[in-house]
Amino acid sequence: MAHTPVNHPARPIYRAIGGLTGLYLVAFGGLGVIASAGNDLLAQDDTQVLGQGTNLGFSLLSILLGGVVLAGTAIGRNLDVLINQWLAYAIMAVSLAGLAFIRTEANIFNFSVVTVIVLMVIGLVLLMVGMYGKVGTEDEKEAWQKARLVL
Repeated sequence: MAHTPVNHPARPIYRAIGGLTGLYLVAFGGLGVIASAGNDLLAQDDTQVLGQGTNLGFSLLSILLGGVVLAGTAIGRNLDVLINQWLAYAIMAVSLAGLAFIRTEANIFNFSVVTVIVLMVIGLVLLMVGMYGKVGTEDEKEAWQKARLVL
């Protein structure tokens, strides 16, 4: 039994939101690479982009993650659902780890509180997009509707 809606009427909107989230990650990473050019890969300094603390390593990771989200959005066929859900969990875990290490030497991605908040929101948006973006046959949709109506 599927736990998420199948063929949700707003699926194109959710898919667009996923793509915009991927674009944000790529843009943030690109600006971060420019801002942290010449610094160490995991520098812990005052480099900020869009109000968020970053360094070259986190900027490159953001570009990679944004590219994966964009690739999944472009391919579709429920691959985007899988990518968005798993990346959402990974991004939220990185965000919480960043919060735990924010004022220590273990803050390898140079996070600030704003970075943690933005990452958590991005993770939640990707999770929402992954939950409502599934495409299936009419039989799968009907089975999901029947299961949903049973309490």
